[in-house]
Amino acid sequence: MHAQPYVGRFAPTPSGHLHFGSLVAALASFLDARHQRGVWLVRVEDLDQPRVVSGATEHILRTLECYGLEWDGEIVYQSQRIERYESILASWLVEGKAYHCDCSRQQIAAYGGVYPGTCASRGLVAAGDRAIRVRVPAEPLGFVDRLQGPVSQSLQDEVGDIAVRRRDGVIAYQLAVVADDIAQGVTDVVRGADLLDSTPRQIWLYHLLGEALPAYLHVPLIMRPDGEKLSKRLGSAPLEPQRTAITLWRALAALRQAPPRSLHGAGVKELLAWAIANWRVEAIPATAHILEDSI
Repeated sequence: MHAQPYVGRFAPTPSGHLHFGSLVAALASFLDARHQRGVWLVRVEDLDQPRVVSGATEHILRTLECYGLEWDGEIVYQSQRIERYESILASWLVEGKAYHCDCSRQQIAAYGGVYPGTCASRGLVAAGDRAIRVRVPAEPLGFVDRLQGPVSQSLQDEVGDIAVRRRDGVIAYQLAVVADDIAQGVTDVVRGADLLDSTPRQIWLYHLLGEALPAYLHVPLIMRPDGEKLSKRLGSAPLEPQRTAITLWRALAALRQAPPRSLHGAGVKELLAWAIANWRVEAIPATAHILEDSI
């Protein structure tokens, strides 16, 4: 049981329409929250405005409603919270926890993508094309995922100091997601396993902000037969509103929730009611991905 009331969330990026892989992640988050009589929030992660597709936010929200995934409270838009992120960055810069960096991606690629700390002691001042990086600890950071088990990472050796604002001025995902989860009182993060490697970075930012960590549950990604994950970038097919009950059944099957045969042909409302009552995290495969054609 939770010491505090459960607060979960689904945080889509409006870079395209909702596809089957996104639905599986949203459904897992929704069922975990509702099974524990918790709150389920929706947050739109629209910071990277050049990637935002016109009409995608409305389509995502309408699709969630079609599938009976009804959220609590007002929707939060990251693009309206930039002042909060900038305030955190200003504090970290003053405290020496962060610094400005003018290294290009090409320069960092020469070090295998691990930032070598080039600008850590250069004392660069703010400028239009400079990123902001947070200093990371030497010791490894770990956590126990509710499905995937223990995860540990040495940020210094595997990532380097974390970019929390990009060179183009866009606030980095790692900072925004942590700041928003704290602000919204999120106790449980349920999302795709592609974000498993990001979690130690986020744990470090929680530490810098002096806040308690949420519980984490990373569900397998749905992969295409060619080994690529279903994604908006690859133009994965948007969900069809007229096939909601069939698609919901497939999403439950992907999460290995196994509705009874008596529910074949049932509507969305009935399927969800069963799934909420019978939600079993331990039934989900503890793998990074599931092939779409195996569902």
